Amino acid sequence: MNKPHYPHHALTLAIALAVMPSVASAQDTGAASAAATPTLDTVRVTGTALDIPLEESATPVELLDERALLQRRAGTLGETLDGLPGVRNNNYGAGAGRPVIRGADSARVRILSDGSQVQDASTSSPDHAVGLEPMLSSEIEILRGPSTLIYGGGIVGGVVNVRDKRIPTEVPEKGYAGNVEVRSESSAREKTGLFSLTAGSGPIALHVEGLNRSAGDYETGSGWSAPRVAGSAAKTWYGSMGASYIHSRGYLGVAYSRLRSKYGLPGHSHEYEDCHVHGNSLHCGSDHGHSHDEPAAPAGCHWHGTELHCTGSEGESEEVALVDMDTERWDIRGEWRDPLPGFARARLRASVTDYRHDEIDHGEIGTTFKNKAHDARLELEHHPLSLGPGTLRGLLGAQHSRRKFSAVGEEAYVEPTDTQSYAVFGLEEYRLGDWRFELSGRYEWQDSQLDGASRRGTVKHHMGSISGGASWNFTPGHTLAMSVSRSQRAPTAEELFASGIHLATNTWERGNTLLKSEQSTNLDISLRKTSGDTRYELTAFHNRIDNYIYADTTDRYENFRLVDYRQRDASFTGLEARVSHQLNRQWRVGMSGDMVRARFSSGGDVPRIPSYRLGLNAHWQSGAWSASAEWYRNFAQNRLASFETRTAAYDMVNLRMAWRGRLSSGQTYELYAALNNALNKLAFNHTSFVKDASPLRGRSLVVGARFNF
Repeated sequence: MNKPHYPHHALTLAIALAVMPSVASAQDTGAASAAATPTLDTVRVTGTALDIPLEESATPVELLDERALLQRRAGTLGETLDGLPGVRNNNYGAGAGRPVIRGADSARVRILSDGSQVQDASTSSPDHAVGLEPMLSSEIEILRGPSTLIYGGGIVGGVVNVRDKRIPTEVPEKGYAGNVEVRSESSAREKTGLFSLTAGSGPIALHVEGLNRSAGDYETGSGWSAPRVAGSAAKTWYGSMGASYIHSRGYLGVAYSRLRSKYGLPGHSHEYEDCHVHGNSLHCGSDHGHSHDEPAAPAGCHWHGTELHCTGSEGESEEVALVDMDTERWDIRGEWRDPLPGFARARLRASVTDYRHDEIDHGEIGTTFKNKAHDARLELEHHPLSLGPGTLRGLLGAQHSRRKFSAVGEEAYVEPTDTQSYAVFGLEEYRLGDWRFELSGRYEWQDSQLDGASRRGTVKHHMGSISGGASWNFTPGHTLAMSVSRSQRAPTAEELFASGIHLATNTWERGNTLLKSEQSTNLDISLRKTSGDTRYELTAFHNRIDNYIYADTTDRYENFRLVDYRQRDASFTGLEARVSHQLNRQWRVGMSGDMVRARFSSGGDVPRIPSYRLGLNAHWQSGAWSASAEWYRNFAQNRLASFETRTAAYDMVNLRMAWRGRLSSGQTYELYAALNNALNKLAFNHTSFVKDASPLRGRSLVVGARFNF
């Protein structure tokens, strides 16, 4: 059901964001209610490599600790982070969801597992899930802006660093520590159980964790054509074992983890499998491929070769395509203090991933995707050096990764590729009184080799990136920060070599081996207040991207699109803001919003850009009880690229309540409940390739219990 159109929403949001003193940090949530004038502990950001205090960062940083994650966690990483300023979920039903940050997605958002790159297939297509389990994360850090380049060139959206406990960094004080949790969700009849246990003695610590989740098709908001989204069911199993050697100067550990997930693909259709391309045009028969000697298909049915397939109450499950994902990963992590003369710390992150998923249709495997990859990263942090009146501190590092990606079967739209990259990088900070200056650089070599049956070749890219920033603590609790960078990103193998039909997204995709590296110039300016009753953050950013690579829809037949990977200069400009005020010992209220405007320099809008958002929230805490409520409006998206359709506005109301208790043995527990989309609004996500086939969830009740020991 379409919502009313508000033609002046952009002006309204811009004025609201400009006048509000905006944002308290995420770790503020729930932590400030113990006193009328709350005091924040110093929070250090490990994702920034130098572990700087949060309030001194030159770029915006979001930190979700374990307490905040307990209220936000969902089955996908995108859904977990959706709703944070500047962050949306590129959902594909309920089984796959990758974060979109500042209008950027895919390879422009780097996902890390405690500093090491997650090697999966999620950047190659939106129907491919991220290869990690967010419900067992201990913290999630989101770094936006130019300083992210030490993790890769051209990451203009940001870095999402998902921290976990798979490899212990210390022996628990009691010899053991862990938790057990169960939860249930009503919309998809979801059931989830998970556990985490760390134990150790002497220098050895062991960790084991696991999760099992089962969910059916979820319900939509009121007014859609069906009560549930067909093909949105998902089942997940995850397990991990790790061990560490703990020393007074650091640790070294290894972990093995395996993630199995089977989920449906809403919108997947074989109605267009006989479409083909002539030049820059799609040609699809009105009968969608059945012979003219065959009878016309009845309503609700279509021909699949010589077989007639019909959807309905009995046959619908046979029509749902599934992804069966299986990813195994080995991790090595270590840190060592004073490893060499002149160096304060060495940090190692390395991983080997064996990823595979089968796309199953009518009970048979149609296409198999494989990704065998490794990633290794070494950082050396030097001791602080006196330089003039200030102090210089920094690190040097090197990184190597290799990704062997293949797709075999009916929808193998990318032939086998082998991508290798080598990089060296450095980061230095200089402190002078109330000022902190930052300079970082990265140089990267990437070779992408195509090894197909009919096409072979290698495409090479060399990329250099540099970033600088400054933060000024001009009065206690107040920081003004600015950063600027020039960075490059090489095209992915899919952008270079894709060629063929991809029914999961109802597209025919064509890569371009002539693509150049993207070159982005990025500017961030932030003003934040991190102490006192009123706390806020206001950030403005501008990203100018030369040779911006995008999936351009060049022709469309019904819901089937011809997609060409092309390049045009583009600019992304936006605001992110929030404010909170502590009314008394129990109540805190807040306001937040974000907006991004993305246009091509030659005219026209960048496709699949999220619309503006503005919201209000309130938090209450008294003793063991806590509760919160939030409302936000997602405005209509009327700025459309070619062949895009308008996405209507919607209002969202979410309610949460929790009780925290303590047992006589000192162990704690928490009972919680959340009512999401309490008004049962029908809502669509403009960033999704299958937005019309996969609306957001309708009214959903989540209840759970967590026991910590």
